[in-house]
Amino acid sequence: MQTPTSIILDWGTSSLRAALVSTSGETLDSRETQSGGIQFVKDGAFENALMQVVGDWFSAHGPLPVFASGMITSRNGWVEVAYVDAPAGASELAAGARRQILENGAPITFLPGMRDPAAKPFPDVMRGEETQIIGCGTDRDRTLVLPGTHSKWARVEGGRITGFQTYATGEIFSLLTKHSFIAKAQEPQPGSEPVWSAFDRGAEFAASDNLAADAFFSAIFSARTGILAGELTPGDIMDYVSGLVIGSEFRQARAAGWLKTGDTVGIVGNNVLNIRYSRIAPLFGLAVEASPSDAAKRGVLMIAGQSAQV
Repeated sequence: MQTPTSIILDWGTSSLRAALVSTSGETLDSRETQSGGIQFVKDGAFENALMQVVGDWFSAHGPLPVFASGMITSRNGWVEVAYVDAPAGASELAAGARRQILENGAPITFLPGMRDPAAKPFPDVMRGEETQIIGCGTDRDRTLVLPGTHSKWARVEGGRITGFQTYATGEIFSLLTKHSFIAKAQEPQPGSEPVWSAFDRGAEFAASDNLAADAFFSAIFSARTGILAGELTPGDIMDYVSGLVIGSEFRQARAAGWLKTGDTVGIVGNNVLNIRYSRIAPLFGLAVEASPSDAAKRGVLMIAGQSAQV
């Protein structure tokens, strides 16, 4: 039987994920709570919130060291940790960490996010995604995309994260499908399978050589004109817009130099979105590389290993 040696936290705005980990990196137990995100913690009572989720682990195994990443280290979180500038790898992130002692005597290490000072028009930032990128491996150069509310494209070179760019793809999709003419036109069927033909249609237009696809704000209006022309049904709209929005992210990432035909890209993170991103990648001449599902945990362990040497 493996012995627990640490607790790893992925603590974001809307959720808290915790893993009880052995020396070999195996997850022995895990917890996730949607009510434990930092937006739900009142009056800065983060330690109490943590104990409600993993207090029994401490009771059973003693004051295990804790490693926390994500928005918990932001100015709205438990302890604000300064960003580490790119280029940076596991050792630089370990050096930028902050440590405290919990009331039960357990050490907790707050890992920093990253800042890309070369991004335009202002430095770009991320918190939490850097652990996933590190966890995918820095042993060779690679390009990664991390789908989400604020999708990230990142480049690993020479064992370090050399740069990244954020695309507000998920947030734009949410706004369009909840608060625009699209919200009124669509008729999604709860629990139904995606309408892949509609998704592909939006994605294929975004990937096409048609210069009209560069005009994103005009392209979005095609969700309405497609219905008027009888080419789309209300049940198609959400997936059509999804294909159009994600496809536009790829198109803009290509224009920004993150990808070119023939490249291989690793898609990391959200399994539902990964399917959509993997479906679009070939339209841009990309091969898709599998990424570990536990990349965040692996990354934290790699940084923690460096932390012991700092």
